[in-house]
Amino acid sequence: MSSLRSVFADTRPLQVPAFQRLWTANIITVIGAQLTVVAVPAQIYAETGSSAYVGLTGIFGLVPLVIFGLYGGALADAMDRRRLLTISTVGLIACSALFWLQAAFHSDNVWFILVLFAVQQAFFAVNQPTRTAILPRLIPMEQLPAANSLNMTVMQFGAIAGPLVGGALIPVLGYSYLYLTDTICLFATLWAVITLPPMPPEHDNAPKAGLRSVIDGFAYLRKHKVLLMSFLVDIIAMVFGMPRALFPQVAHQSFGGPTDGGLAFALLFAAIPAGAVFGGIFSGWVSRVERQGLAVVSAIVVWGASMVLFGVGVGLADGSADVFLVLALAGLVVGGAADMASAAFRSTMLQEAASDEVRGRLQGVFTVVVAGGPRIADVAHGGVAAVAGTAATAAGGGVLVVVLVLVAAFAIPVFVRYRVVRAPAVEPTPAPHPPPTP
Repeated sequence: MSSLRSVFADTRPLQVPAFQRLWTANIITVIGAQLTVVAVPAQIYAETGSSAYVGLTGIFGLVPLVIFGLYGGALADAMDRRRLLTISTVGLIACSALFWLQAAFHSDNVWFILVLFAVQQAFFAVNQPTRTAILPRLIPMEQLPAANSLNMTVMQFGAIAGPLVGGALIPVLGYSYLYLTDTICLFATLWAVITLPPMPPEHDNAPKAGLRSVIDGFAYLRKHKVLLMSFLVDIIAMVFGMPRALFPQVAHQSFGGPTDGGLAFALLFAAIPAGAVFGGIFSGWVSRVERQGLAVVSAIVVWGASMVLFGVGVGLADGSADVFLVLALAGLVVGGAADMASAAFRSTMLQEAASDEVRGRLQGVFTVVVAGGPRIADVAHGGVAAVAGTAATAAGGGVLVVVLVLVAAFAIPVFVRYRVVRAPAVEPTPAPHPPPTP
């Protein structure tokens, strides 16, 4: 029995009531959020018939994500994090409610949808680094890898279930009901946030949130090679190794799918999140790893090799859905599991190695890197594939990931040597602060 517990996900963080409430609420809200992720581009395309307008969601989403991801991290270091989470969650609820109203009353104004989407992303950019920065205040340090794995498993599950459910429900219920579902689901998160203990800054003379504070966060990061390297290797993995921009062309040309979707298209988009969920379910080992830097490098090497396998499967395909689709999907699934492990360790390193007074700002940088890397990859892979073809682009990107991450590891060996010493587990694990009485 103990051997099984060591294989499956480590659930000790769920013994902490505050974390358990947040995690349980996240199961509900992540699917609702993914419904909106599906509904926004679908509604824009339905109203305009233009992929160019749909593409504007990338700009309207990325710009506020970068600006408010950094500023939100500074806010998380300057004020009570529970209060900031409450404000940003209420903002997300308001945005979802406005999405619902504009769809229910058929406003048909694409620019209003885009602006509202940008505002929503701004609230998300404040919420996400704050939510991550509170974990070391809720649970013991030795349980951070397990907590991050649990959170990421739920996020990836939503990335699979949300689009599948949303795609099926749009023709039946319409956009307004999807937005309304997201609005209602977000109240679960609001309840979990309100019941958190107060989390004011632990240090005296907390910095005021602003440009100076953001710059100070980057200055702190520049002095800590381990943390800087954790961002660098993720940029390498995502920019050179994320082939999602190729999926529509691959599904149609390599595996014989229709131009407007189809089974191969859906499977390609679901494969990486499915691998991440699989990796999360069997993530019991992550809490026992002390050499986290080496684990990150190893996981990214596996990610790069998996993208090579994906490219080989695409290259061998003969234009029909055959055994080579299985080979390509296997590469994506294994890559998704490796990416989950890498993300769990990198997030844990950031929470453990950074001091509390800069933890919010560094989580803001983490949010920007995680969101920005794949968007840069979309542009790079799309451009290269137009010249070199999809198979060469995917496989070549995977090779570059392996080579560059190994070069970076040899150039900054302190990252590979980084280890965390695990303290003996104490049972049971109480919450550091009891939640306030409702």
